[in-house]
Amino acid sequence: MSGGHKAGGSKHGDPNKLGHGEVPADEQGPAPKRIVVAYGFWIFLLSDFIMFAGFFAAYAVLVGETAGGPAGRDVFELPLVAWETAFLLLSSFACGMAGIAAFARNVRWFQVAMAATALLGAAFLSLELYEFTHLIGEGAGPSRSAFLSAFFALVGCHGLHVTLGLIWLTTMMAQVWAKGFREDILRRIACFSLFWHALDIIWVALFTVVYLLGAGA
Repeated sequence: MSGGHKAGGSKHGDPNKLGHGEVPADEQGPAPKRIVVAYGFWIFLLSDFIMFAGFFAAYAVLVGETAGGPAGRDVFELPLVAWETAFLLLSSFACGMAGIAAFARNVRWFQVAMAATALLGAAFLSLELYEFTHLIGEGAGPSRSAFLSAFFALVGCHGLHVTLGLIWLTTMMAQVWAKGFREDILRRIACFSLFWHALDIIWVALFTVVYLLGAGA
């Protein structure tokens, strides 16, 4: 009697089967796919942050190595970079609106918000490309000094991520248009949102460390 009462109490005391030892072997299984995907994507984002940390560290070491060439205060145009920052921040806001539209299963507003994200991201890239071509035309290319090499590597790596993000974005728009808000597509949209907002965070750090501190040095 006591043994049966104990087993029944244990069963009712753990209705969600949180105790690993009390779950029968035939009921155990892998974690849900959304958890596996989210976990794996967070690992990817953390590895990306580590990579950017290495670029930031290299820039911090080489920022004074101008080899007699221009320093940051000589080449950085803060009004131009301010416009870049505004475009990227607005694109992050539009991406958030796309996430809300996806949660509401509203295809039209999702496409509008994602198109706005793409246009603002493309505007950011256009200004960054203009900045790079202008610097190279002025003789301040990446081969001019270690400082400029580190600058082009850090900012260019971020720009490459934005470019890949735009390709991913257009893919999401096409998939939603063709297949709707399936569970696997919603997972990809959530991962894309994390990726895009992470680029926004990295740019804020880059704008502060590279441009603001460099222009005021």
